[in-house]
Amino acid sequence: MKISCAFPTTLSSAADIAVAEELGYDRAWLYDTPQNSPDVWMALALAAERTERIGLGPGVLIPTLRHPMVNAAGTATLAALAPGRVAVSFGTGFTGRRAMGYQAIPWSFMEAYVRAFNGLLRGDVVEWEGAKMQMLHPSESAPPRPVVVPVLIGALGPKGRQVAHDLGDGLFVALNVDEAAKEFPWVALLYWGTVLDDGESANSERAKAAVGPGWALAYHSTYELSGREAVREIPGGDEWLAVVDGSPEDERHLAVHVGHCIELSPADHAAWDAGGSALVDQVTITGTAEHVRRRLDALGEQGVTELVYQPAGPDIRSELERLINAAR
Repeated sequence: MKISCAFPTTLSSAADIAVAEELGYDRAWLYDTPQNSPDVWMALALAAERTERIGLGPGVLIPTLRHPMVNAAGTATLAALAPGRVAVSFGTGFTGRRAMGYQAIPWSFMEAYVRAFNGLLRGDVVEWEGAKMQMLHPSESAPPRPVVVPVLIGALGPKGRQVAHDLGDGLFVALNVDEAAKEFPWVALLYWGTVLDDGESANSERAKAAVGPGWALAYHSTYELSGREAVREIPGGDEWLAVVDGSPEDERHLAVHVGHCIELSPADHAAWDAGGSALVDQVTITGTAEHVRRRLDALGEQGVTELVYQPAGPDIRSELERLINAAR
């Protein structure tokens, strides 16, 4: 398996990716969450200038955030800056849409969007929103078409898998895979966690900072996908809801997604302190180096070909070192 990393896009992303390259990571993905982050294409361009080998890409692009021509031009620009190193992935939108109060996009829209995006990179004339268009970039503005870049689709359900089969090169998924993953030659799995020191508890302050932002997604995703009553069934769920409910009903999505994958929100802190930390082993890959290595090996047996680790906390280099040393 390839060992890659991912980061919520920040002003330090280029420096973090340079560290990942130094440590031997295969690829770095940056999240496209503009309500929480700087522009993903700017950050990737800076990373391209600061690195030589590591693969680069947005993981994942949300179609409704940009016209397909904008993402095609961004992809072509990055491919010119980092030849042979670029891949892109698309998803229907979790924090990238729900933090702005929207629901996920339908797969029919995703299919049409990726089809147009792929056509633009090939140099085709495509139709979008009732108008015909083509990448007209001269040689000093973009590589000649076709611009060949692998495309992954963030999907596990049957509709998403069909789009991935028809239009993509593989899957980009988070935390879990099912048997269908073995149908694809490229399966990138995003996960969170940390490698504990000998005798260190998952409740230590260092571990909390490292795993907390990923652990908190259990509450965020349950609230968004299954509803508030389902959150009550999770340890610390009542305490988490009590904080979120302090916001006006039409602004609660803001309280849910604040600090996304970087730091714990006030609601997340409340859930952790109320016993939610007991979920760490279930929703992250956390433990001794041997434990983590066994978990990663099991994912490989399930069809994962690229492990994508998102570090968190104040010492990103240390977290990246811990993981890649354990994985090897």
